[in-house]
Amino acid sequence: MSSEVYERIRKNPKFDELVSKRSRFAWTLTFVVLGIYFAFIMIVAFNPTALAAPIWDGGKATIAWPIGVSMILLFWLMTGLYVRRANSEFDDINAEIVKGAIE
Repeated sequence: MSSEVYERIRKNPKFDELVSKRSRFAWTLTFVVLGIYFAFIMIVAFNPTALAAPIWDGGKATIAWPIGVSMILLFWLMTGLYVRRANSEFDDINAEIVKGAIE
């Protein structure tokens, strides 16, 4: 693409909308993931006995296992949520921007 096309893309108000929406959504998901992860790590560091409780009486598996697995599943779901939104809303705005820049 030529520098003219890049300039038209940058000047398009939809471009700023796309950057703003995508950044806000990505940062929101980032803070959620980091908040959950660091909360888990802080519990491990400062109150490990809270996660050392067995799931059932006499069992060897602790409550930390299902919590850890749930965190991983939640993070995968959040990644899927981002991909779904990127493939629909963000790609639609991107297509509008490119179409407007080429015409």
